[in-house]
Amino acid sequence: MLLTGPLEPTNQWYAVAKIAGIKLVEAFRQQHGADFVSVMPTNLYGPGDNYHPEHSHVPAALIRRLHEAKIADAPTVTIWGTGRPRREFLAVDDLADACVFVLKHYSGSKFLNVGTGQDITIAEFAQLVADVVGYRGRFVFDAARPDGTPQKLLNVSELTHLGWRAKIPLREGLAAAYSDFLANDGPRSRVQLQQNANTVA
Repeated sequence: MLLTGPLEPTNQWYAVAKIAGIKLVEAFRQQHGADFVSVMPTNLYGPGDNYHPEHSHVPAALIRRLHEAKIADAPTVTIWGTGRPRREFLAVDDLADACVFVLKHYSGSKFLNVGTGQDITIAEFAQLVADVVGYRGRFVFDAARPDGTPQKLLNVSELTHLGWRAKIPLREGLAAAYSDFLANDGPRSRVQLQQNANTVA
């Protein structure tokens, strides 16, 4: 629940921006009677994601890194942190479906969490991405890198009570995201790998 404790140090600026958006919506409702509502999604992934090697979030970053490791036949891939933190992941098409559902069935001032209500460890998630991508190497966890919040799992009971649940299983959603990566960013990834190899040579 937001604003019930101190912000996680490595995400505090991002958190403040999200909280400001929620409070803006509340202000519009109170001052102007606008039927605005807020939803708070968990970690998202899926087609159209940003697969940039340095500026992407965990799902897209792992898809790219494990795909490149597979092409390069790399024996190991390094994962930041211990792999123990737990995260929840939601397919972007499920979020879109939830937003339409909320517009039709909800008009309250309180924000609604949107997620699956289930989480897995980063290590388990990395292995699932590896299975989808087809990478057969092993992981090395860099414990010198920050883990971040130990767990990020949303309470989705209010949205569930309204009648909405996520429909896309994680493996199926990751397969769709990987297909999108191959169609759009995969060729550029292969070119970049070749350029790196030429530079080293």
